[in-house]
Amino acid sequence: MSESRSDSCEIAVVGGGVIGAACALALHRAGFDVRLLERGSPPPAFDASTYDPRVYAISPASARFLDSLGAWAGVRARRACAYERMEVWNLAPRQALGFDAAQAGVPDLGWIVEQSVLLAALWQALPQERVWAGSAVESLSLPAQGGAVLHLAEGGALRTHLVVSAEGRNARLREQAGLGIAAWSYRQTALVSHIETEVPHHMAALQRFLPGGPLAFLPLADGRRSIVWSVPDARLDALLELAPEAFCTLLEQTAQGRVGRVLGMTAIARFPLRAMHAQRYVRPGFAVIGDSAHVVHPLAGQGANLGFGDAEELVATLVEARARGADWGGERALRHYERARRSANLEMLALTDALNRAFRTDSALINRLLSIGLSGVDHFTLAKRWLARRALG
Repeated sequence: MSESRSDSCEIAVVGGGVIGAACALALHRAGFDVRLLERGSPPPAFDASTYDPRVYAISPASARFLDSLGAWAGVRARRACAYERMEVWNLAPRQALGFDAAQAGVPDLGWIVEQSVLLAALWQALPQERVWAGSAVESLSLPAQGGAVLHLAEGGALRTHLVVSAEGRNARLREQAGLGIAAWSYRQTALVSHIETEVPHHMAALQRFLPGGPLAFLPLADGRRSIVWSVPDARLDALLELAPEAFCTLLEQTAQGRVGRVLGMTAIARFPLRAMHAQRYVRPGFAVIGDSAHVVHPLAGQGANLGFGDAEELVATLVEARARGADWGGERALRHYERARRSANLEMLALTDALNRAFRTDSALINRLLSIGLSGVDHFTLAKRWLARRALG
């Protein structure tokens, strides 16, 4: 919006990415007067002829949440690729740790979905009068008497009882609310591309742990695979200078025969990797969700699922507090959300951080021990079941 505008509502969600849009939609369906503020333009309509380089691994728990919002049908109608098997190894594929949907008693382990598909489905499900696109928030005020005021860059203000920050890892409102963070860089960059391979993916996700970082091959709906390769920043320039044919050959070799020849690839996108966790998630009138609250290494593909979990828990907390007549925007109710989500998010952050650090070694002995460990877990049913439950949400 270009004109100055002042208004009021019960809850304002700032950030129109997949987590913010899902949270706003869930709040609307729960009966709250909500506004979604997005500084950019609305996402473009879905174009079946193009593929978004950024993809998410959506767990069954996240799919159920999206289905409860009426958005999952829109995702499936556009494009999503289920995966039924996952294999993880470091030295040799024969020593891989494997997960199978049939063994877990579920139809699918998850779905690989493009970011643009999720955005299109979520924004379509949102009533347009609830969305303020092109509306940048300049600053946040949290009055002592409660509630919040969002001051808009184009002039005007939005008064609300609760602000939910879904702005992402560099959330300005989180800083203005005084919520500190702990953060560190992995000195890695994720290289992302869609590749065509000689061997069909057969609805399987593959990941190999390398000394520099993991390389994942994720199945796409058109038969191609999406790669997510976490590489050390010290090696980044050398990899990006490779001709496409040489990069494809390197992928073939690194996959150790599991994908056959790599026949082509799209342009490489890159995303710097770091970890971050907010020291607190809430204060009266304010809460953070998704990447505003936590950022984990992508090796487990759980970043979006953690964000959806935040949104679902926050809405459930607000609904419960409202039902018993409590101040749902106050600290007591919001701290319940914080306690519920901090443990799950910290557990995943610690797990992904430990795995990334453990496998980033050039020691032949340590790599051999880790490979034996993966193979051992594959034959240890109870451990596999626990890991499968974590992945399924």
